[in-house]
Amino acid sequence: MSLVDRHVGFVHALRDAGLPVSLAEGLDAARALRVIDLVERESLREAYAATLVKKPAYRPGFDVLFDLWFPPAISGLRQREEVDLEQAPVAELREHLAGLLVDGTEIELRAFARAMVDRFGRQEAQPGRQNWFSYSVLRALSPETLMAGILREVLTGRERGGLAEKTARQRVNSGIRRFEEAVTADVRRRIAEDSGIEKISRSAVRPPLDQIDFLRVTKADLSRLRREVHPLARRLAARLTIKHRKGRRGRLDFRRTVRASLQSGGVPMDIHVKPPRPHKPELVVLCDTSDSVSSFAHFTLLLTYALREQFTKVRAFGFVDTVDEITRFFQPGADVVDAMARLANEADMVRFGRTNYGHALETFAERYGDAIGPKTSLLILGDARSNYQPPALEVLRSLTGRARHAYWLNPEPRRQWDTGDSIATEYGSVVPMHECRNVAQLAAFIEDLA
Repeated sequence: MSLVDRHVGFVHALRDAGLPVSLAEGLDAARALRVIDLVERESLREAYAATLVKKPAYRPGFDVLFDLWFPPAISGLRQREEVDLEQAPVAELREHLAGLLVDGTEIELRAFARAMVDRFGRQEAQPGRQNWFSYSVLRALSPETLMAGILREVLTGRERGGLAEKTARQRVNSGIRRFEEAVTADVRRRIAEDSGIEKISRSAVRPPLDQIDFLRVTKADLSRLRREVHPLARRLAARLTIKHRKGRRGRLDFRRTVRASLQSGGVPMDIHVKPPRPHKPELVVLCDTSDSVSSFAHFTLLLTYALREQFTKVRAFGFVDTVDEITRFFQPGADVVDAMARLANEADMVRFGRTNYGHALETFAERYGDAIGPKTSLLILGDARSNYQPPALEVLRSLTGRARHAYWLNPEPRRQWDTGDSIATEYGSVVPMHECRNVAQLAAFIEDLA
């Protein structure tokens, strides 16, 4: 494969993985290759990173794909040390690894990882075909069990529990992580050689955090998403405030108008008004908390928690087939994890366990209709799947008619709207409905409000 082919394939792989790379940026990267030494692999990596990576969050995925398309080694080309290590007993290999974890260079650690993958990571699947696994390498060497022996060696004659031990532990733990990453990267490279780089690229990298579907996030993703919530809440509050003020003029400033009229013989040619008082709008959040959108509900409740700091008055309501106000669980200063646990155990949002938007809207209008007024922005969050129950469109129309603004965020792809029990278009005819599958789309929605 030529360098041009690798460059084009690498850029396409980045786009497929969700990293935004424009045509101009791809050309910038190609120009950068003309002014660096292509033999220096790390220079090549940094040239691509400088021209193609826009956010720190994109860097891990970039590095994985770079290692696939520009591998540090090719199978079959081995160093002398790797050949020697093929015959050494496991105990000797573990001792060698312990030395590398303490003071080995990155090049030495990666070379050793390649040798160990070649020795322990290969399993014959069928004649002429082989599979590669990282777990068999790590199981054979068990690097995490080397800590005690390394500490005995390093801390000979020193007091245990002090700064020296802490420093040694950090160094060894860092070395173990780097060795595990090197093993994983080399296994991925070998699989790519056998199956094709394009195929492995599509499955090797998860989408960036801001492009992971809310309906597919994991607990680890949610914990990272918390850091994204507060900036989004501030921007949402700012956008709604701008829309609230748009077109409004303040009250007549009588004193300034009379003073200005003296220049025109007492005729008030120029009317002066007082600036409108700055204030934060009120917000009502109506959130589907059913199991079908549980991950999305979790994120939107995090957003609701953050919005409480940005608005004068926020009232949050959750529903499955009936509705309950959940504002009390998100008092300022409350731990958000505890609030989620209390909400699941104490809130009255489930009657029969099947989502029923129509009944939830009717119950909301009956019990909490006074929550919506001319200063209120109504935000509905849900997939508009109502198990073939009546949609109560007139009730929704009445509620949105009393609100200053109303928006509906749907976590499903637009192509799935109106399939099965979805009545997205019917609700969208009353409330503007926006596809909101990830943080990037939520941020775009917030920007569009301006």
